[in-house]
Amino acid sequence: KLHEPIGRVNGFRLYLRIKKTAYMKKSIPVFFSVVMLVMTFAAHSQDLNNPGTYMDAITNAKLEMDQKYMAYMSVAAHRHSAKKVEKVRQQTLESIANSRSKTVQLPKYKGDNSLRQSSIDYIQFCYRIFNDDYSKIVNMEEIAEQSVDEMQAFILLQEMTSQKLKEAAAKMTQAEKDFAAKYNVNLVETKDELAKKLETAGRINHYCDEIFIVFFKCNWEDGEMTKAFNNKKLNDAEQARNALIHFTEEGMAKLRSDSLRSFEGNPALANSCMQALQFYDHLAKVDAPKMTDFFLKEENFDKIKKNMDAKGDSRTKADVDAYNKAVKDVNASANQFNQLNQDINKRRSEVNSDWEKAEWSFKNEMMPHYK
Repeated sequence: KLHEPIGRVNGFRLYLRIKKTAYMKKSIPVFFSVVMLVMTFAAHSQDLNNPGTYMDAITNAKLEMDQKYMAYMSVAAHRHSAKKVEKVRQQTLESIANSRSKTVQLPKYKGDNSLRQSSIDYIQFCYRIFNDDYSKIVNMEEIAEQSVDEMQAFILLQEMTSQKLKEAAAKMTQAEKDFAAKYNVNLVETKDELAKKLETAGRINHYCDEIFIVFFKCNWEDGEMTKAFNNKKLNDAEQARNALIHFTEEGMAKLRSDSLRSFEGNPALANSCMQALQFYDHLAKVDAPKMTDFFLKEENFDKIKKNMDAKGDSRTKADVDAYNKAVKDVNASANQFNQLNQDINKRRSEVNSDWEKAEWSFKNEMMPHYK
């Protein structure tokens, strides 16, 4: 029986859960605040009757959740335990609740509740997304590994979650601009260190998702082909082989594109994925046909043996010679097959190990650290 590919079927399910604890879950590229606003006002005072100071207070009330979310992104990205990642997620939810409490405690600005209410609405929206939508993502994670379609839907859900939060952040930013214009506050838009890290984290996660799905498609079809060979379902194996060829060629073209070739000059993850796809491409185009040939010879030998057994004492010398030749041929083919299978499994193990290391190294190097 063929060895199942490292990282596939049961092995793959374990691999994916480990990776998603440290990768898939953290790949939700959420932005609580992409653009921070620096207010300059002619006569800054420390009381909230000053519109610039009031805007500072509104912004500062949201700062805690930005900081804690970036800490969550950093902990998840840098391969901490699932227990620690979940702990920081709960702390993030608490920080969002704290930010809401601080905002609620602020007064209206001279009877104008527009900015305060916009901020409260925004914070509540972030909480719902991070709590409810995140729960949907976690639930979907359990079935994401079951097919390429499920994995693509899983990644799409993360992207949609990110987009909703970015749209909410843009709406909040517009409310700040409207308030500033109404009360003659001069705004200078800039990005501080935290905002830059949040933006970078989101772009990294999007890039990694794009690379991951290229790898996953090929890894999945490799597993389907292997299962088919193990069950001696040659038509299914051929179907999976053709799909694997399609995904390897499609994936290599994507990896050569400007958007995926590298991330900020770092090509490590794309290179590792390309190496994996080169293995899968050779497997599908060169090795798999040899495996199919062995199974066809084995089928033919079984027919010869069945026919030989049916003849009983009426076998002729020619029948015996033909049978012995068939035995010799199938044994030689089996030896070649076993060596090929051993080589494939060894290389497959190396490919999956290299890919896992590349993912970790890339994230560890590129993802901003934050405490």
